Amino acid sequence: MSESKPIVIAIDGPSASGKSTNARIISAKLGCIYVDTGAMYRTLAWYALSMGIDVTDMAAVEALCRDWPSKLVRRENNVWLEVDGYFPEKEIRSSEVSKAVSYVAQAPYVREWMKEHQRSCVDFGDLVMEGRDITSNIFPETPHKFYLDASAGERQARRDADGIEEDLAARDQRDSTRKAAPLVVVEGATVINNSGESPEETSARIIALVEAQRQA
Repeated sequence: MSESKPIVIAIDGPSASGKSTNARIISAKLGCIYVDTGAMYRTLAWYALSMGIDVTDMAAVEALCRDWPSKLVRRENNVWLEVDGYFPEKEIRSSEVSKAVSYVAQAPYVREWMKEHQRSCVDFGDLVMEGRDITSNIFPETPHKFYLDASAGERQARRDADGIEEDLAARDQRDSTRKAAPLVVVEGATVINNSGESPEETSARIIALVEAQRQA
């Protein structure tokens, strides 16, 4: 799918809206690199907790972010942050990290640090990047912008089915009202409500739209 300039398919949306599942399907079908930006914030939250940092102390979180031993790494068709050569894939999905990550994500310096590193992911090639500010803050210039959503009840049921304890209403409130790069629907983004829809159906809709956009 590569062109002279790497393409970016940007997928935003609240927790449990299907961002990760659909982004993985789309990246596999189109031969793009998958980037889960939420995992990057979760990795920092996990590291902060492991270092005994109070994640509600913004100054402490920012100080940690300025000098943590992290590196962007590509493994097959995924890009993630490793800490001292380790990617805490299972640890970052714990309930403790889920509760901590939205506090970490509020820190302005953290968001700027993440923005710089997330934008640099194009050095790896074509991307399907998902998160909460990809269309508004990380790659606003891409024509391939999507905002996934589902009913509050269905999103909570999905999270519960994953065995993750998370108050999605509180998370949504923090994400949409934070001062630094809040979760918003930007102009030009295609909003897709996938309530009652399978990931295969949703991803097929997005792929069709991307192909139509590229032909146009």
